[in-house]
Amino acid sequence: MAEVGNPTVIATLTVVAALLPVMFVSGMMGPYMSPIPANVSATMMFSFFVAVVLTPWLMMRFAGRAPIHHAEEKPGDVNSAGGLLGRVYRIAVRPVLGSKAHAWTFLLLVGAATIGSMVLFYTEDVTVKLLPFDNKSEVQVMLDLPEGTSLEESGRTLDVAAELLMDIPEITSIQSHAGTVAPFNFNGLVRHYFYRESQELGDLQVNLLPKGERERESHPIALEIRKRLKALKVPEGTWLKVVEVPPGPPVLSTLLAEVYGSDAPTRRAVADKLEGLFKSVPFIVNVDNSHGERRERLRFSIDQENLEYHGISESDVYSAIQSLLGSTTVGYSHRGEGRWPVAITVALPKSERTLSERLLATPVPANALPGSRGVVELGGVLKIRKEKGSYLIYRHNLRPVEMVQADLAGEYEAPICGMLAVQKKIDETDWGDLPKPEVLLHGQPVSDANVALSWDGEWEVTWVTFRDMRAAFMVALLGIYLLVVGQFGSFKLPLVILTPVPLTLIGIMLGHWLFHAPFTATSMIDFIAFTGIIVRNSILLVDFIRHA
Repeated sequence: MAEVGNPTVIATLTVVAALLPVMFVSGMMGPYMSPIPANVSATMMFSFFVAVVLTPWLMMRFAGRAPIHHAEEKPGDVNSAGGLLGRVYRIAVRPVLGSKAHAWTFLLLVGAATIGSMVLFYTEDVTVKLLPFDNKSEVQVMLDLPEGTSLEESGRTLDVAAELLMDIPEITSIQSHAGTVAPFNFNGLVRHYFYRESQELGDLQVNLLPKGERERESHPIALEIRKRLKALKVPEGTWLKVVEVPPGPPVLSTLLAEVYGSDAPTRRAVADKLEGLFKSVPFIVNVDNSHGERRERLRFSIDQENLEYHGISESDVYSAIQSLLGSTTVGYSHRGEGRWPVAITVALPKSERTLSERLLATPVPANALPGSRGVVELGGVLKIRKEKGSYLIYRHNLRPVEMVQADLAGEYEAPICGMLAVQKKIDETDWGDLPKPEVLLHGQPVSDANVALSWDGEWEVTWVTFRDMRAAFMVALLGIYLLVVGQFGSFKLPLVILTPVPLTLIGIMLGHWLFHAPFTATSMIDFIAFTGIIVRNSILLVDFIRHA
């Protein structure tokens, strides 16, 4: 038989073809994702071992050794191949190679199937997501009652919510934290839950059975928790969220719309309108905004005329207010073995720190004028009025912004589906006097002169991840092409070797569709890994064909 090509060169090319895509992806994705998992590189090495060791051994074991060709035999004649494999091969290939028309028809059908598989993205039968949901042992329920709600009311609401969940079999315990933050995990760290310290805020830490002791994953359990909490009676303006620990890069929220504009009232009005559009989409949940509601507050101001008339010092008025509504330190105790002394403070009970006639009747000394030694009631020198507090102010890269946050659950759970649904609502809505926001898929607007909506959150990481992986994939294909050109001395033959690469999308897309799985970054990594495997096999196959 004719001698097969240089084994050393072919082996080197197969290793490079298998590992080059993963090397490029691992290097370029460093700033956005964790390194390529070790199992991908292990798959590459194992596949190479199967191709150059196990497969030839199996062929020798089950197909037997290749017969010695006699002078009258043509080594390239397919009819000389015997056995079951040869007969199956002839049955499958003979119709395709019967004529050029049949061959071109077959290629066109395969190409059409490749393009047709991409239609599954358009029809949303296969969605695009950064990472699949992880199976964690904890879920959080975040409660935001209207501002001004008492700590006791927050605690009672959390207790009622916990009672609704306790009969879920996978739940082992529930920890309630009213008015303070729970010991924050990765979820609390990336979503800034350590700032949640106010009397109207609450947190339920729901602990689940270990992964090996339950059949359901944490995501279906979270969906059931969200469904049960719909029966919880809460006042108007309450935000109730069921939050899962994110499986990958930290984001403030799964679906995050940033609203930019020239002035704060317009930004807030557009954000409120968008919040309503978010809530109108069935599979968008946990909707809230960043500016919140203005909390009602009391403003104390001094009546300057009465102050001068009665001869009262401003410092005495401020000290009285501080003592009544706060506390006053009257000394320090050095008892005990502590390093620092303990402050002795005097304060009213919490239940009495409210504005009342009794509080306003507190006497204030009137001794600022010479010879005056009287007292005046505190209410006689104060002006008190109710007013709305200020909105929360957020900035992104030093630019003022309002945000609308949400999660996805139900029919669609990929950010792109929620974005398209909201975009459709934006186009169908009559904005009236409000400006219709310009929608940006990536990055901040150039100017704040016009109102713009920029998508952030998980979509921003998804955009950057797939963009850079696509660039890495193209660079890897170019490197493989140049290596194969150097080996075979042809510019056309490497194109034949790379032809099967897009055909892998047929099986990949059908697999995602059959298992209702989103196309994630790990799917893209596997696609790139399959490219290395296919190109390696193509190199070996083409080299054997050329020498046969």
